[in-house]
Amino acid sequence: MSSEAREWVWEHSSSRGTARLVLLSIADRVADEQCVSWASLSSLAKRTRASVSTVREAVDRLVRSGELEQLDDLTGPQRSTVYRLPLAAETMAQTAGEEDDAQTPAEKPDATSALKISALRRCGIRPREVLDSRARVRKPAVPETGRPRRNPAPRRAGNRHSDVPETGRQNRSEPDLNRRYSSGGTAVLSAAEWQVDPATHTWLRQEGHLDRLGRQGLQAADAKWRAHRADFKPRTADAWTADWRSWVAREHAPHHPNPHTAPGKGPAPAGGMTRVEAHTAALLAALEEPTGTEG
Repeated sequence: MSSEAREWVWEHSSSRGTARLVLLSIADRVADEQCVSWASLSSLAKRTRASVSTVREAVDRLVRSGELEQLDDLTGPQRSTVYRLPLAAETMAQTAGEEDDAQTPAEKPDATSALKISALRRCGIRPREVLDSRARVRKPAVPETGRPRRNPAPRRAGNRHSDVPETGRQNRSEPDLNRRYSSGGTAVLSAAEWQVDPATHTWLRQEGHLDRLGRQGLQAADAKWRAHRADFKPRTADAWTADWRSWVAREHAPHHPNPHTAPGKGPAPAGGMTRVEAHTAALLAALEEPTGTEG
């Protein structure tokens, strides 16, 4: 029956995106024509590769659309939430000739009153042990399994902390740095908005660029890079990171006096001299030193 429930989702469901994946995952565990299934938020998040909060919002949308019901008086394996696909069940009943055409929506029995509990027990679904055992269907608000639903905090304009970017993230483990989304869903930003991330700081130390350029030299290289990239079109953060690293790797270190050049012997290397030019100047100065063999 799970194949028929999935087929109904593919052919008739109006859900999109993550909500569609969630509905398909629930339909995958449908055992019979009653279209009753069970799943926890964590298992749905793992299957759809989405965060738990995103899955919870998707379930809310599906319940509001009428394509999904949450049966609060039943519980699944490991105290998981029990769901029902009512529209899919109606379609399957019509196909089997079990739909009573004379029955109006107002006269239809409650969603769980006509369920065959004995058949559901074979799937690990059983009545929940509560004081009030009246059958009821949970509508828009969908609590997390095993925990009471908390009222969501009202949304606020702006952020409480000035150093937190405006854009959010789906998973708590994802960094919010360099994150701005285009209409296509790809994070893009300008060179001025791009910031050096912790991974790039580590790269600077490991590659020796921080010791080679020094903090002032690194700041000067960064300023030059931003000035040259000011008119470039927005790119992804990864593209800017690769471009910035390439720029810094080619940047010359600030000039320091050459300790191998003898005082007063030959011209001193000019500021901004490349490493090859500095080595050449040191070699020429060494050739001019007296060796004691002059006649």
